[in-house]
Amino acid sequence: MDAPHRSFVPMAVPNSGPELTRRNLLAKGTWVLAGTALHLPSYLFSEPQQTPSVSAPIGRVMQSLSTYMASAATRPLPPAIIEQAKDHILDTFAAMISGSQLPPGRAAIAFAESYSGKPVASVATSNILCGPLEAALANGVLAHSDETDDSHSPSQSHPGCAVIPAALAAGEQFSISGHHFLRAVTLGYDIGPRFGVTLGGVDYQTETHRDPHATSEGFGAAAAAGCAAALDARQMRFLLDYAAQQSSGFTAWQRDTLHFEKAFVFAGMPARNGVASALLVQAGWSGVDDVFSGPESFFAAYAPHANPQGLVDGLGERYEITRTNIKKWCVGSPIQAPLDAAQLLLNQHSFTPNQLRRVTVRVATREASIVDNRTLPDICLQHLVAVMLVERTLTFRSAHDTALMKDPAILRQRAKVTLLGDEELEKRLPAREATVEILLNDGTVLTQHVDAVRGTAENPMSREEVIAKSRDLIEPVLGAASSKLLISAVLQLEQLTDIHHLSRLLRTY
Repeated sequence: MDAPHRSFVPMAVPNSGPELTRRNLLAKGTWVLAGTALHLPSYLFSEPQQTPSVSAPIGRVMQSLSTYMASAATRPLPPAIIEQAKDHILDTFAAMISGSQLPPGRAAIAFAESYSGKPVASVATSNILCGPLEAALANGVLAHSDETDDSHSPSQSHPGCAVIPAALAAGEQFSISGHHFLRAVTLGYDIGPRFGVTLGGVDYQTETHRDPHATSEGFGAAAAAGCAAALDARQMRFLLDYAAQQSSGFTAWQRDTLHFEKAFVFAGMPARNGVASALLVQAGWSGVDDVFSGPESFFAAYAPHANPQGLVDGLGERYEITRTNIKKWCVGSPIQAPLDAAQLLLNQHSFTPNQLRRVTVRVATREASIVDNRTLPDICLQHLVAVMLVERTLTFRSAHDTALMKDPAILRQRAKVTLLGDEELEKRLPAREATVEILLNDGTVLTQHVDAVRGTAENPMSREEVIAKSRDLIEPVLGAASSKLLISAVLQLEQLTDIHHLSRLLRTY
């Protein structure tokens, strides 16, 4: 039986006299709010009305950029660009897989497992299926768990470690084809590095203490994910707006000696933010039509003197993936040229470690400070040069073997290695050149200068070299058979009708 209807009668609040207590004040406030609610206008309780976004004239740069981005999903790519994209995809997958064995990579997999979300997207070297945001973050961190992934010197960015995880996560969300995936990846490489160059590259980082890696890679990841989501031109403008709002990162990451924060800033964060931008806009969110122009714009906040025209210069003619370096050696970029030089000397001359009296390595002054006697083996120049001179080569395993840092034979040679910052080489940045000079016990001086590191655009690695590097990284984790299947699938991406066929090869069961 229903309770009888009663009229509302407010409860009397006791008066405590001139001095009110906290309890009495709360009681009075509650009943005032309750009484007021009875008289609030009904429209406050109705469904919110959608208001259109505030429109403003769209600048020529944004118009060109968004139109180009929107057509990327269906625009054919030149055959040579497709082949280069495959090399970078394979190289990044290899970095993700090898990164799973390092502390940041293991932490990324544990994170994805704890916050798995909807089972849509894959996390490399695991059996985890999770939401696209978690997958993008985890795979990004895996790809930059150390110094194995590719890099774009003019922009001071590492495109692959953010762009490819973002394209993969969004691609799995929307079940895109292999062709579509290649186009999304190539677009990400085209857009992200252009931001780094336009902002000012090395000078921008020095002047602002902001990190161009995170900003460039965030826009690149957003472009790749937006292409996977097949956004139209206006949606691409909103995508860039949300990518701009999420742009972040500053150089404090250098204080984290274990590479966790660097992996997050360079890869995990921008990959996740790029996918988030695409998913928000694809779900119907509105935004600002041109975040790059006007007094309250991205450039007004980040680089008032930059020329936004750089974002579209050469677009469709100059593919930035052709200016992106694949590392021959799985070590910090400033150590690439010294290792090349040391190996060239070993190949050209006959000498043993015991014949060495002194080894002098010259790199740009700024670069020297990054790799000078670091505690991690893969970013310690003196240690890695010593390993090269003793073992006559360097593998992923030897570059990351912390036990070698205490090996007596390595330590004897490391004591002979002197690192010098060179102001002349500093002037040539972002080109990373190096000179290695070896003095033998008999007084012989051997010198080798490297101005085009193997794997750079000026001295590219062959397809066979990229495959050999990838096998070295993949086989110890997934095994020879799985490695062969993954490499074959990447090299035949155009034949895949669904990207899930590729992503399954990254996982373990």
